[in-house]
Amino acid sequence: MKKNGKLLSVVIPTYNEQENVVPMTETIRSIFENELPEYDYEIIYIDNHSKDDTRKLLRKLCAEDRRVKAIFNAKNFGQLRSPVHGLKQAYGDAVLRLNADFQDPPELIPQFVRKWEEGNKIVIGVKNKTEEGFFISFLRKQYYKLLRKITDIGHIENFTGFGLYDKAFVDVVRSIHDPLPYLRGMIAELGYDYVSIPYDRPNRRAGKSKNNYYSLYDVAMTGITAYSKVPLRIATFGGMAVGAVSFLIAIIYLILKLIHWDWFRAGIAPLVIGIFFIGGVQLFFIGLLGEYILSINQRVLDRPLVVEEERLNFDEPK
Repeated sequence: MKKNGKLLSVVIPTYNEQENVVPMTETIRSIFENELPEYDYEIIYIDNHSKDDTRKLLRKLCAEDRRVKAIFNAKNFGQLRSPVHGLKQAYGDAVLRLNADFQDPPELIPQFVRKWEEGNKIVIGVKNKTEEGFFISFLRKQYYKLLRKITDIGHIENFTGFGLYDKAFVDVVRSIHDPLPYLRGMIAELGYDYVSIPYDRPNRRAGKSKNNYYSLYDVAMTGITAYSKVPLRIATFGGMAVGAVSFLIAIIYLILKLIHWDWFRAGIAPLVIGIFFIGGVQLFFIGLLGEYILSINQRVLDRPLVVEEERLNFDEPK
């Protein structure tokens, strides 16, 4: 152990990151040796069933250094479940969580640690600039605005999970058994007061992003269905409003027809428009209700976060 006897755990999820795991490990080693020499550290990789040479390289890194540990998932369990499972396997005095692609700059680790030393339980990195496209950036901003309006907790805008978490908060996360965890929501709802450090998020160092519009939608709906009942209330009140307007229009048409029986022709166009409008509203809210049911179903099934295939350099199974 180092001088102060404290251990820092660095948790890094991976999926097809063969170009990044070796330089990331070397970068973290350099940071601890040169800027944080008073701390002992461990690097925990949790691999989400990579199809490239990521696992081969992780085996080599683990063989060379006992401080590098690896968990190999039996299959790909998604970008929400695997990182949280990795966080739960870290037992350091504080846990640092970052991605392997260098978009979460490891150079911020010393700043996180110094803020933690001041007594802050949670220190997070918040993006103030990103290299992603305008359309994705716009959608993110609108999503966070929506979350702030429809939830009672203060969701953190432009936060990806990159940060430092004190052991006390990690113990809270460890005690929660949620098959569909949303870490950003947990921090906003259950976490201590946090300190944020802004940073400019660069492009990936190497490799391709695993995110697509569907995966981003999946994460977004998890956040909404887990922390807000407002959309369901909108469906209820919206249905009542559409029904009331439809009834009012029907009364107006009936009166006009009774008064002007001979020449008033409603025609089929209003009927067709009304049917398609009401049908579209119904389909939208049925789909929204389906998202909530899907979320409930996944939690009721109570499946484990991940199924591990193998562990490397863990002294005892957790």
